[in-house]
Amino acid sequence: MKYDVVIAGGGLAGLTCGVKLAESGLSCAIISAGQSALHFSSASLDLLSALPDGQPVTEPFSALAELARQAPSHPYSVMGECGVRRAISQAMVLLQQDELQLQGQAEKNHWRLTPMGQWRMSWLSPAVVPVLQEKNSTDLPPLAIVGITGFLDFQAEMTAAALTRSGHPAQAYTIHLPCLDKLRNNPSEFRSVNIARLLDIPQNRLQLADELKQCAIAEQALVLPACFGLDDRDAVAFLQQQLGKTVYQLPTLPPSLLGIRLHQALLNRFRRAGGFVMPGDTVVSARREGSRITQLFSRNHGDIPLQAAQFVLASGSFFSNGLVSDIDHIYEPLLNLRLTETLARKAWTSADLFARQRYMEAGVAVNAHLNPADDNGTITNLYAIGAVLGGYNPLQEGCGAGVSLATAMYAAEQILTQAAADKKVMHETEVNA
Repeated sequence: MKYDVVIAGGGLAGLTCGVKLAESGLSCAIISAGQSALHFSSASLDLLSALPDGQPVTEPFSALAELARQAPSHPYSVMGECGVRRAISQAMVLLQQDELQLQGQAEKNHWRLTPMGQWRMSWLSPAVVPVLQEKNSTDLPPLAIVGITGFLDFQAEMTAAALTRSGHPAQAYTIHLPCLDKLRNNPSEFRSVNIARLLDIPQNRLQLADELKQCAIAEQALVLPACFGLDDRDAVAFLQQQLGKTVYQLPTLPPSLLGIRLHQALLNRFRRAGGFVMPGDTVVSARREGSRITQLFSRNHGDIPLQAAQFVLASGSFFSNGLVSDIDHIYEPLLNLRLTETLARKAWTSADLFARQRYMEAGVAVNAHLNPADDNGTITNLYAIGAVLGGYNPLQEGCGAGVSLATAMYAAEQILTQAAADKKVMHETEVNA
């Protein structure tokens, strides 16, 4: 099987890179092991919320120079400020074209409401999530936080209490929906995705609207758990029309409906552009000739090679086995690529759960083109992107999604430039012949 590009990994980085390449006319295949981390995410995307020294960042682009000084191996520092700005601009264009509506801008972070009733800085958030441009703003009206009887993955009382303490008045309500009784009898099945499958049925959606009306909610804005609208993109608009009130959604404990929507939207878009997905498969080995990868081999395809001119490693971090650790060292398992740094085992973690955990900064080292290297040198047609990269801490610095998107667009740009050059050489050769 031969393609222009083969991508190992179907998470945020792999999918967005694939969308960009496929929509630009390249034949592209994604090898995806299973559910991506997006299924467990809030679907809000961070660009940069803090520097390595802990200083908060409200304007990400303005902080890139200081970030490069503090963390020269950070993927943003490797790409350079111009590269990051260009890549993020391309990512914004790509995401704004999607059916999934996002709010936010790269120049300045906003504050999004979390399920815990706290406010967290983000770059982009789903349009259905309550946000503030300034943390202490009073732009939001009093909120009604609505829970569902027996649904343990969203605690309306806790959310409302935390909001009220922070100066944003909120009142908790609970509704009971008979259509969910069968699920309610089995707590392990009473999860957001299963609830959504039932509430997306038209008559059950009407039952939800009727129940909300009977609560006599005084507030003009409602916040519900994101457990409806999995397949029905107009579910929120329908409720707003029925109630005459603004309706928001908040992500629940995983599986997260908002994260699943983002993943599915990108996956559908990749396929519409002609991309080919190999789900439930894993890359197990690669064949290298000189400084280039020539073939990948996957678990499901056995000795049938996947050939391409360019390859992308978007295999993720420890969560998806893109990085692996044993008793005393961390390594990249597919090609044994060089890492940004090697820490002593005792330095991996801190006893303080909320302190910086250094193992999270482990990952693949790359050059200015995002090409990684092994003991035999740089691999010139392989690009490492997303969470497999090292040199940054996605949680402490609030930049996980930003790194995935920026490196995806940056690598796609390198690949498209090389593809154009190869095409030009081929054309000149044919003309001269």
